[in-house]
Amino acid sequence: MTQISLKNSNLFKVALYEPDIPQNTAAIIRLCACLGARLDIIQPCGFFTNNKKFKRVLMDYGNKCDLKFFENFSYFKKEKKNSRIILMTTKAKKKYFNFKFKLNDTILFGRESAGVPRNIHKIVDHKLIIPIKKNTRSLNIVTSVAIALSEALRQNSNIKKNGN
Repeated sequence: MTQISLKNSNLFKVALYEPDIPQNTAAIIRLCACLGARLDIIQPCGFFTNNKKFKRVLMDYGNKCDLKFFENFSYFKKEKKNSRIILMTTKAKKKYFNFKFKLNDTILFGRESAGVPRNIHKIVDHKLIIPIKKNTRSLNIVTSVAIALSEALRQNSNIKKNGN
């Protein structure tokens, strides 16, 4: 398990279950760095982190992201025993914007190619969907992370209604 910690445990966490597209993972690292979220990566990954495509998208954001790798889902679940795991999935009924996110929630995303296994669907705390038009399959995972994380941050911000 490798960890780069920015010492802030009271923040939202995004988790990727066995990611398999290096460019998407790198873009999510960059997104989490910019929005101040921790990224948990549940291994195994479908690529090596020294992959050229990964490094090109990552640029210098790897050192700016609070990043933690978990050997497998069991280790990940064990660490989350005192917080909620919210799975973003096309197989949910509850819409993400009708859900109340809390600080310390972990928003879990499945593999780009296969989602998460059925047994994980059964043990997460909540399952949410980003509604899309009929006859479309899904959004790109980076877009989905940006939508869900932005909503969680919006709901929990200390920004006044007038934007100041």
